[in-house]
Amino acid sequence: MIKLCKISHKVIYRYFIFANIIITRYMLRKILVLLYQPYKWLFYLPFLALNTMIFGVLAVLFSMIFNARIGSYIGGVLWSRLNSCLVPMLVTVRGRENIERKTSYIVLTNHQSAYDIFLVYGWIGIDIKWVMKKELRKVPGLGFGSEKVGHIFLDRSNSRAALESLNIARQKLVNGTSVVVFPEGTRSKTGHPGPFKRGAFKLAIDLGLPILPVTLINTRNILPADSFNILPGRVEMVIHKPISIKGIEEKNMHELMDRIRHQICSVLPEYE
Repeated sequence: MIKLCKISHKVIYRYFIFANIIITRYMLRKILVLLYQPYKWLFYLPFLALNTMIFGVLAVLFSMIFNARIGSYIGGVLWSRLNSCLVPMLVTVRGRENIERKTSYIVLTNHQSAYDIFLVYGWIGIDIKWVMKKELRKVPGLGFGSEKVGHIFLDRSNSRAALESLNIARQKLVNGTSVVVFPEGTRSKTGHPGPFKRGAFKLAIDLGLPILPVTLINTRNILPADSFNILPGRVEMVIHKPISIKGIEEKNMHELMDRIRHQICSVLPEYE
């Protein structure tokens, strides 16, 4: 009986020690989050808005004076790294050896947060363009700037417009310049990737480019979907081995979609 009581006391003691650690960490996190708010609202967000305009202008100027690749580096890579470091968002990248520098890809990645753009742009290490809706070309400033740095506007309103869009994209996606597409189409609110849409895969087949699957981890902890609750944290990008689309036709596209979705999901903590 005495031995049993001693064991019971030890279990209870360890439980309270564990509970105390959890509560202490929870309270500390609450305090740190509270202290972070003035920095976020008074410095980070205003500075983000200001430097986005400055880098946007610089990107257009460098694209016009030199070329779109240099403009994209200025307005994409440097802009992304600066604003990520100021969060701060600490980045780990795995799998860069899977990229062949002179090969162009259709880069497909899961979508958790607006900070996915910063992570991909800033750390993937290759020249990338984004696919944009044709309507965005008419937005003052945005349309002109995006066109100058080489982003791709897709118009599928009719077969002639779609063919013209593809020909323009084909001319831009050479010598290692790749395009990034979020196949979910929208940000996941749970971290679990939603269903993939066919458009990105059809684009790969139409352009004849290999697909480079990429997994983004924990970006929703930096900024969840539909939120301004920006917080510091660690994120990770995993670059998988490219997948050839040779022999893939629209009729068996779903097999390709399932394969790539499984590969992207395979390293997410939620799927372990």
